[in-house]
Amino acid sequence: MIKGNALRHQMVLPQQREIYDYWRRKCRGECLPSADDIKPEELASQLSMVTLTEPVPCDVNPGAKRYFYRLAGTGFWRFYDQEIQGRFVDELPIGCRADYWHRVLDMVVTHRRPYHGVTKPNTPIGSHMAQFWIRLPLSADGDRVDTILGYDYIAPLEQAVAPLQAQKKVFA
Repeated sequence: MIKGNALRHQMVLPQQREIYDYWRRKCRGECLPSADDIKPEELASQLSMVTLTEPVPCDVNPGAKRYFYRLAGTGFWRFYDQEIQGRFVDELPIGCRADYWHRVLDMVVTHRRPYHGVTKPNTPIGSHMAQFWIRLPLSADGDRVDTILGYDYIAPLEQAVAPLQAQKKVFA
């Protein structure tokens, strides 16, 4: 688990910080929160863009993982033009971005810590968009990551540049 607030201060959007703060409140000392600790009613304003993703052993490549969307908010329909809940990351229409997401999710599982970032997605509808994301580890036993809480904020590229420029000015 990450100590302090260094990661929080790197986040561009207030929505990312809100999800991160919520996750931190659910941590039990040095133990990660569990999926049972996450209450939909407590995430009402972000729920349409929340995911719960589970690492699943890969049948074809021993030791590797596939990532299964146990839950995906209704906002992803607009982005993917189809349901992603109940599907694996590598089954989505995102081309080479599946490798990107596998690396991100592997890092969350391996290092047991949150990650965040921004990327240009490769979905059929989102190619002109920016995807601000955060992925947070969850664990039924407090140690081994068995679920990943995700939140995505998707905006047209021209709108996404403003928060990045504002953050750049702060550090200039």
